[in-house]
Amino acid sequence: MSEPVKDYPLFPEKFDGSTLRIAIVHARWNKSVIDSLVAGAVRKLRESGVLDHNILIQTVPGSFELPLACQRVIAGAHVQAGASATDLLGGINIVGTPRSATPVAGGAAAIPGAQSRPLDAVIAIGVLIKGSTAHFEYISQSVSQALMRVQLDAGVPVIFGVLTCLTEEQALERAGIGRSIKGHNHGEDWGSAAIEMASRVRRWGEGSF
Repeated sequence: MSEPVKDYPLFPEKFDGSTLRIAIVHARWNKSVIDSLVAGAVRKLRESGVLDHNILIQTVPGSFELPLACQRVIAGAHVQAGASATDLLGGINIVGTPRSATPVAGGAAAIPGAQSRPLDAVIAIGVLIKGSTAHFEYISQSVSQALMRVQLDAGVPVIFGVLTCLTEEQALERAGIGRSIKGHNHGEDWGSAAIEMASRVRRWGEGSF
């Protein structure tokens, strides 16, 4: 039997996400777990007021590709924000960063000006499950350190949503779809963390504490 999921330390303050733009960058390995985690994150973003056209979803092959993808998505959003109103109305597209095959309904392409601001936070979602080789340890450490570097270099919160599990069942439980114990969907926690960190960083940047 797995260890019980610890309560997420929710902050009593409510954060308004209606003016925030958040990206979710996810790997594709372990699709059922990934899909549930992404859905949980999107659900929490919407509950906090983030508009659908301000939720950008991008996908990469695996967790090892997440740091570079997050870095380039943050940079691409700055390019979009610097584009002219004419470009935005024409549906600007950043080469090399196509929208995910599972975009949020009512996405940016349908709403003029939806791409007119940089990202306030990024949620990096991946699933690593330990196997019989050292591959797991190398990837886990490399991805963790690289994602930390991305957020420090960019000054944009990057929420660590990479599950590092010993078994497949542990991953399923942490996505809220466990077989014996359903578990808690940690994607929701990452969505909440993105809203809080994005709001706080914006305030700090304005000199407000």
